[in-house]
Amino acid sequence: MPFCIALIALGAVALVFYLLEKCRRYSVRGVLMKGTVSLLFIAVAATAASQNPNHVMNGWVIVGLALGLLGDIWLDLKFVYPKDEKLYTYSGFFVFGVGHILYVVGMMSEFYSDGNWLFFLIPLGGSLLFACANHLLSKPMGLNFGKMKFIVFGYAFLLAMTTATALLCCIHTGWGKPAAIMMLAGGISFAVSDLVLSGTYFGEGKERPIDFILNYLTYYGAQFTIAFSLLFL
Repeated sequence: MPFCIALIALGAVALVFYLLEKCRRYSVRGVLMKGTVSLLFIAVAATAASQNPNHVMNGWVIVGLALGLLGDIWLDLKFVYPKDEKLYTYSGFFVFGVGHILYVVGMMSEFYSDGNWLFFLIPLGGSLLFACANHLLSKPMGLNFGKMKFIVFGYAFLLAMTTATALLCCIHTGWGKPAAIMMLAGGISFAVSDLVLSGTYFGEGKERPIDFILNYLTYYGAQFTIAFSLLFL
C-alpha cells in the first residue's frame, strides 16, 4: 500500500503542474505532462494488481485505464492540432467508451456470477434512460452537440453503465466489497467530470480555468480511485 500511495501523491503533484500549463496555453508540453499523470494511474493499478494477482478484474481494469491514457492524449492533441480536431475527438470518445465497457465486464466477472439476467438488465435500462435524459436536456443546459449527438448519446450510455453496474455490484455484495464501493465512487466522479467537460466542449463561456480544474480533479480522482480499488479485491 505505501508504494501505491506514493504513486498517487506523485500523480497529484504532476497534475498540479499540468493544470498550471493547461490554464496558460495549449501545448505539446502540456500533452506530455497530461500523459505522465495518466501513466501514473496505470502504475497504481499495476502495483495494486501485483498484490492481488488472482482476480479476473485486474486485467480488464488495467486495459481500460490504458485506453484512458490514449484518450487523455488524443483529446488534448485536438487543441494543439486543430486541423485534425475531428479525428482526435472521435478517437478519444471511442477509446474512453471501450474503457467503460471493460470496467463493466471486469466488475461483472469479479462480483457477480450466478447468471441472473436482471443484474445486467437493470443497469442497462437505467443507463439508456440516462442517455436519453442527457440528450433531451442538452438544449435547456445550453449545450449543442451538433453532429456529435449520436456519439455523445452512446458515450453517456456507457458512462452510466459503469456507475450503474458498480451500484448493483455494491447492492449484490451487501456493500461488503471495498473494491466495488471504490468503483462506484470512481463512476460518480467520472460522471461529474464529464458533465463539466460537456460544458467546455459543447457550451459557451465555460472554458474558464475553474472549469478545467474541476474537470481534471474529478476525472483523475475517478481514474486513480478505480486503479487503487484493485488493492482491495
